[in-house]
Amino acid sequence: MQVYKALFKIIHKNLPQITIYIFSFLVVAVIMSNVGSNPANADFSETRVNIAFFSYDDSALSDGLESSLSNITNMIDIPDDREKLQDALFFREVEYIVRVPKGFAEDLMKGKDVKIEKIAVPGSVSEVYLDNVINKYINTAKMYISNMKGLSDKQLTDFVMKDLEQKAEVKLIRKVEEVSKSQKVGYHFNYMAYSLFAVLILGVSTVMLVFNKKDLRNRNLCSPITPKSMNTQLILGNLSYAVLAWLIMIMPSLFMFGSFMFTAKGMFFLINSLVFSLSALCISFLISILVKGPGAISAAANVISLGSSFISGVLVPQELLGSTVLRIGSFTPTYWYVKSNNIIAGMTELTLRNITPVLYNMLIVFGFAVASIAVALVVTKQKRTA
Repeated sequence: MQVYKALFKIIHKNLPQITIYIFSFLVVAVIMSNVGSNPANADFSETRVNIAFFSYDDSALSDGLESSLSNITNMIDIPDDREKLQDALFFREVEYIVRVPKGFAEDLMKGKDVKIEKIAVPGSVSEVYLDNVINKYINTAKMYISNMKGLSDKQLTDFVMKDLEQKAEVKLIRKVEEVSKSQKVGYHFNYMAYSLFAVLILGVSTVMLVFNKKDLRNRNLCSPITPKSMNTQLILGNLSYAVLAWLIMIMPSLFMFGSFMFTAKGMFFLINSLVFSLSALCISFLISILVKGPGAISAAANVISLGSSFISGVLVPQELLGSTVLRIGSFTPTYWYVKSNNIIAGMTELTLRNITPVLYNMLIVFGFAVASIAVALVVTKQKRTA
């Protein structure tokens, strides 16, 4: 295994440059994975809005509407004075003002369109919410009027109130802590793409540049080691280097996120990053054939890893990038790798339907690996025949 050992000796000689990218990833990933505060408790809690209610219709339906609103709002006692109401609305003493006109119940019982005067903070959530509550009350009453003839004002109100008292139990199965941790893990693995890509390009290209030197290649051809054995050892060495780099990169996630990394979602993050490592290794091999010298290796590592990170969603989230940039980014494996991480981070449950897009993206990333090797073989053959 002389070639295998020589490969790692070359990498060891260039270890300081490679360590810079590993260290930068560790620093940036740790900072970005923990930046910002945890999201607030997302459990649902009903908020009572301050409203002013004025009724000029002496009827059970009007009283029922007032009772229905009082169950979900705070009724504020304010005189029906235009100036005082405007001040109360401006200073948010109330957010919604309701006036039930005279003849409201009579018009509703006759099937006429009824209008309730309302004043609210424009575009507010409370406006939309209370509009829906009032419309629901009126539409429920209209339904009974259309289907049950001869109902009195009091009977109709009792039916409507009984229906509106029905509530559905809501159970939130998506825990805010789990979502927060998934997002942090997603950030961590997204940022890993930049450093992992650079580390693989530097290592593989440096090794292959040495072994592809004309004098050394001719000398190796005269050695007892057959070309087949040499190529096999080079392949094993590059694969070993890629796996070693991947293991070093994922180690911080095991310490930072602990048991989460051994859940189904955590394993998908790891598998996705491993597939990306294989693709990055093959692209690095192609680059090693195209570069001419050590200076070009550093340039290629910076341009390719950093450039793909900018247009693929590593340094700037994909949702903030324009369609043209994303279209260009889709021609890199980094784009599909980040896309898979985002899908995994947003999953509430692991089902075949949810996982299918991730598997599809992994297949595309693997396709980049196959394409890179195919191009590399063609370029190598052309160089040998030239």
